[in-house]
Amino acid sequence: MSLIDDDLPPHTVINTVEGLGGGLSTHPPKILIIYGSLRDISYSRKLAEECERVLSAFGADVRVFHAHELPVFDRTSTDHPEVQRLRAWSVWSEAHLWISPEQHGGMTAAFKNQIDWIPLSDGAVRPTQGRCLAVMEVSGGSQSFNAVNQMRLLGRWMRMLTIPNQSAVPKAWKEFDDDGRMKPSDFRERVVDVCEELFRFTILLRDRSEFLTTRASEQVQLKEHGKLKAGLGVKAE
Repeated sequence: MSLIDDDLPPHTVINTVEGLGGGLSTHPPKILIIYGSLRDISYSRKLAEECERVLSAFGADVRVFHAHELPVFDRTSTDHPEVQRLRAWSVWSEAHLWISPEQHGGMTAAFKNQIDWIPLSDGAVRPTQGRCLAVMEVSGGSQSFNAVNQMRLLGRWMRMLTIPNQSAVPKAWKEFDDDGRMKPSDFRERVVDVCEELFRFTILLRDRSEFLTTRASEQVQLKEHGKLKAGLGVKAE
């Protein structure tokens, strides 16, 4: 009798290790930064730009999405150029960094609006599944973790691999200088740590994300129908 039931995929140590492979790609990690403010000058934007500098210094290829012209999510404006750009950048990316101010104990509407425009699946493309994710927040008062906790939940729903570390910057108005740079502090050190961890996890997982996140049910669909059902990979006919 086989140790693996007929309806289960053959996951053994040997074929799992073989699936992960031995080599790692050496091109710059492609990281998309999304932040949750529409103001031209905001602390979440300043933190996004600080992270862009740090990640670029590590050797990453970084894009920061500015949502000023993104429409409110309505399920119909998918042809809007900013919606198309956001979706294309998510497909391009190998990891995301999400930053939101904390507003009334949670992430901002401006941030959630951006995520709502990124579908779980678009044809055969899954714009977020298997990508690494780091989360950060800024707040005007004392330190809180409500927004990052919400973003972790959202990242799981988007089928992303959220790294263990995170950053929450309290009293953000005290942490940036007149040039928009983050002042030396324990908070900046934590920001650097999160960027470093995201950079490393992205390199470790990007070549293997499809292997790690493709589910047994999808393999059955691919075998039987040659495609995935709507909501899992491609649109149903």
